[in-house]
Amino acid sequence: MASFAFKQFKIDQNRAAMKVSTDGIMFGAWISLVNAQNLLDIGTGTGLLSLMAKQRAPELQVHAIEIDELAALDAKENFSASPWPEIELVQLAVQQFESTQQFDLVISNPPYFQSSLKGEDARRNVARHTDSLSFEELISAFLRVAKPNARLAVILPYEEGSAFIWLAEQNNLHLARVCEVKTTPNKGVSRLMFEMSTNPCDTHRETLCIYNIHGQYTEEYTSLCKAFYLKM
Repeated sequence: MASFAFKQFKIDQNRAAMKVSTDGIMFGAWISLVNAQNLLDIGTGTGLLSLMAKQRAPELQVHAIEIDELAALDAKENFSASPWPEIELVQLAVQQFESTQQFDLVISNPPYFQSSLKGEDARRNVARHTDSLSFEELISAFLRVAKPNARLAVILPYEEGSAFIWLAEQNNLHLARVCEVKTTPNKGVSRLMFEMSTNPCDTHRETLCIYNIHGQYTEEYTSLCKAFYLKM
């Protein structure tokens, strides 16, 4: 699919290896923007999460990083064509990212395949496998650019998410929010959406089911995402 239309913006994805997905839309709608002023989107891909954040909070300062040159071209065009062309984009590996600015919210839909077999598409491998951005490097990048009382929001498959949370806690981060996502009521948890905080806090826990037993979007998923989907 070359493009994906939302209510307030469009995503052209001719070049990006990783296309718009249910994961990305759900995560972009779930992230808490409360008290956020400066947001950094690590591995923005097509720019989806940055655009969703700006739609939800137009006053938010949004900066996006993308390692892949072709995906960055998609993101740049999507930002320019949107109501929020002021989104700042840097085409760079986050390991090399240096900023005088500090951020109170960092978000990422990161690579997560750590040891699985790779396909023949090298760019898709970079987008999906942790060789290009390990969990340790993502946590380290967050700590490097974080303001006091900053948050890191991430979506990952269940096992990888559990491992990431454990690793983040070893780095003195604290689990502020976590949502266990099921595709259907009779399946196990497939995804974790979670926010880590630099400050000690209580953990808010919730669950989300995407489809009901009839294969239709659940009321909770529709409620979460209806500001974005054209058909909701």
